[in-house]
Amino acid sequence: MEIVPLADKKEFIAELAELHHSEWKHLNPTLTLEGRAEAISKAAGREGIPSIFVAVSGSQLVGSAALVQNDMDTKPGLSPWLAAVYVKESFRHQGIATELIAQCEAEAIRSNADTWYLYTEFASKLYEKLGWCHLERCEYKGVMVDVMCKQIAS
Repeated sequence: MEIVPLADKKEFIAELAELHHSEWKHLNPTLTLEGRAEAISKAAGREGIPSIFVAVSGSQLVGSAALVQNDMDTKPGLSPWLAAVYVKESFRHQGIATELIAQCEAEAIRSNADTWYLYTEFASKLYEKLGWCHLERCEYKGVMVDVMCKQIAS
């Protein structure tokens, strides 16, 4: 398995949009699948912010993670953000999300970030294991989420 910039594997944009849409459409019900694919395509930088990285096994897309300027419109002063961490169900619990997150963290460091942020509905325990700290629990777009941060060495 390898982790590469989505910019180098653009053939996965449509599939990734479908996966993300299925997982997170409840957070933005007005965003169409086509709109999501367009947003993913625009954010698919090779480096810097924004960047999207994908885990690939042979010719199969396995998962993704993104480094974005902002992922919570209610917290415009916080940046950058880890977003769109997703691993296909049959590949979970193999450390793939951790590898994807590490790639995004390395890119955040290269971008001179000293702290980065995320929000999650269900994966707080994973992020705690990776050194993330809770900032707050709040309602966002109709769901309860944990907002977390991590100091990173830049």
